Amino acid sequence: MHLTSAPLVAWGNAWLSGHVGLDDAVDAVERRSGPNLIGTVPLGDLPFDSDVPLRTALVRLRGLGLSAFRLALPAWGDPFGLVGPAELNQAAIEAQEGVLVQLAERQVGLVPAADRRGSSYVGVSWAPYPANDAIPQTPDLPEAERQLKLTLLRVAEQLQGVDDVAGFAPAVHRALGDLGDSGVPLLAHGYPHRAHRVAAQAERLAKVVELAEPTSGRGLSAYQTQLRRDALHQLDAAVRRALVAAHAAIELP
Repeated sequence: MHLTSAPLVAWGNAWLSGHVGLDDAVDAVERRSGPNLIGTVPLGDLPFDSDVPLRTALVRLRGLGLSAFRLALPAWGDPFGLVGPAELNQAAIEAQEGVLVQLAERQVGLVPAADRRGSSYVGVSWAPYPANDAIPQTPDLPEAERQLKLTLLRVAEQLQGVDDVAGFAPAVHRALGDLGDSGVPLLAHGYPHRAHRVAAQAERLAKVVELAEPTSGRGLSAYQTQLRRDALHQLDAAVRRALVAAHAAIELP
């Protein structure tokens, strides 16, 4: 699971809470995804009229009472982390991620897309949307961690009779090994150790879901295929909730 939204939320919140400076936060985000531009904001008095570099955008948003970044990881049929309206939800569900930006008098949704302007330029373009002024219903970190563990146990039990593990295990193990050796933490400075632990575990399990999904049903009966699909769906939902909870687990002023 390669998330463009997660670094912006993690380092944005670390900046807001005083654990890193603005330049360090922007550098950390753009090391992962390339240059970030905030697109035209269709929100009347907000000070954006064209693509704005991330650093400039954050300064302008801070002047409008920016106080929190919230990660949204929705899926089809599960708009987790979103608050509406429909236009924002639709865009974020299609992207499978997004960010809610809390300002003093409103909330804005940002949805990322790859920004490719030539053979060598790779960055991120953020499309802004009006967001309803509500806090999404998300689990706290201890509950999300508990649910992730319980779901993993339940899924393992459900899949005992689904004998297709050998078909994708080598790719999974290679990917998990690469992930474990990256040395790049998913979260930023200022997050508690538990949040780092949960985020790392969720990221590894997300990779399992990602690599297992393309082989769903290979050599299986219809019943086994459905059982496997349901199990992966449960694990994916628990992973997304754990990641959102981990990214919210920082004290903001």
